[in-house]
Amino acid sequence: MEDAQVQVLIGAQWGDEGKGRVVDVLAEDAQVVVRYQGGANAGHTVVAGGKKYVFHLLPSGMLYPNRLCIIGNGLVVDPEKLREEITGLDPSPESIGTRLVVSGSAHIVMPYHKKLDVLAEARRSRHGEGFAIGTTGRGIGPCYVDKYNRIGIRAEDLVLPDVLAGKLRLNLEEKNPILEKIYGEAPFEFEKLYEDALEWGRFIAPYVGDSMSEIDAAFTSGKKILFEGAQGTLLDVDHGTYPFVTSSSCVTGGCCTGGAISPGRIGRVIGVAKAYCTRVGEGPFPTELKDSTGDLLRKNGAEFGVTTGRPRRCGWLDVVALGYSVKVNGLDSIALTKLDVLSGFDELRVCVAYDIDGKRRDAFPGSAAALGRVTPVYRSFKPWSEDISGCRRVSDLPEAARDYVAFIEESASAKVGLIGVGPGREDTIRIL
Repeated sequence: MEDAQVQVLIGAQWGDEGKGRVVDVLAEDAQVVVRYQGGANAGHTVVAGGKKYVFHLLPSGMLYPNRLCIIGNGLVVDPEKLREEITGLDPSPESIGTRLVVSGSAHIVMPYHKKLDVLAEARRSRHGEGFAIGTTGRGIGPCYVDKYNRIGIRAEDLVLPDVLAGKLRLNLEEKNPILEKIYGEAPFEFEKLYEDALEWGRFIAPYVGDSMSEIDAAFTSGKKILFEGAQGTLLDVDHGTYPFVTSSSCVTGGCCTGGAISPGRIGRVIGVAKAYCTRVGEGPFPTELKDSTGDLLRKNGAEFGVTTGRPRRCGWLDVVALGYSVKVNGLDSIALTKLDVLSGFDELRVCVAYDIDGKRRDAFPGSAAALGRVTPVYRSFKPWSEDISGCRRVSDLPEAARDYVAFIEESASAKVGLIGVGPGREDTIRIL
């Protein structure tokens, strides 16, 4: 996996696939790590040196002291969360300044975005089942709305007091009437919000830069670059289970726009997938297990949201959906995580096709409504009981585990290049 100069790592399922720990492994071979979409609604967990780190905005490569890490223009940045992460990683934030760049074009999540996010979700919930999205309430969607409405406040604006004041007044003229007249909530006061934003600007100023120029210079000089996506393909705003999706482009194409990289420069695309499936929030999930088996997957896999703490919905692996991700993203290989979680089950099952209204389908449907009518067609696999956390080569795995991995490769039409057999950096089988 280390031979391509530019690699893109994306989630191949509904997010929470373990991208953070895979980025951490691959960052050892890269000089630049770039996060290119999403916001603080995503959480990447890395265990290194026996210590657990959780990043919501910072690229996972920050754990390597000599890596340049970039927050790309495609992100929406919560400045308070960013400050919390930076100071939590190093009590002397100025020491990080030389290896962290925040794109000046990245949009800023403001307090009114978070407020509107929560209020809108509550309003959707009152309309009954099927309307709530399951948003994290972090203001991501409303911030992206402002971006495309061309009234958003960007990181570069936080360090320009006059520009900031004008944009903030414009936004409050729009947001406050919505808060007051539609939701019956108190309006935001300009002065208080303006002072807070100026303070964010003072903190973020040492990091704000031109991410595109940094990435271009790194590529031209021959440095290896790793692009890190958030969420997953099936949550992509265009290619996911709309409307139960996130507000950004999680697929490979999103890297080109949100990370400022030409498609022709991308050398390898890696999709991260769990050895089973999970989903957080609302929306169709064909292989969901609402029984003791699902509870056991959740327990053994510690399946609770990094960002919200919500228990994740758990189910068997779905190779129909995985095959769809391979095609949409042009995956060169799959990083298969949490294979160790499947040790000790009495039976293992994989969804190999869909039954929709009595007809078998081998392709992932473009409609969330159709996906909601799916009855999974399963194939059973021989389980294994051995603890595989100490395995470092494919040959170390039990035969049943090797057969399981081989079937995934065959059915998804993509090679498995990395296998995670535990939460730690060292708990990895590297193949390609």
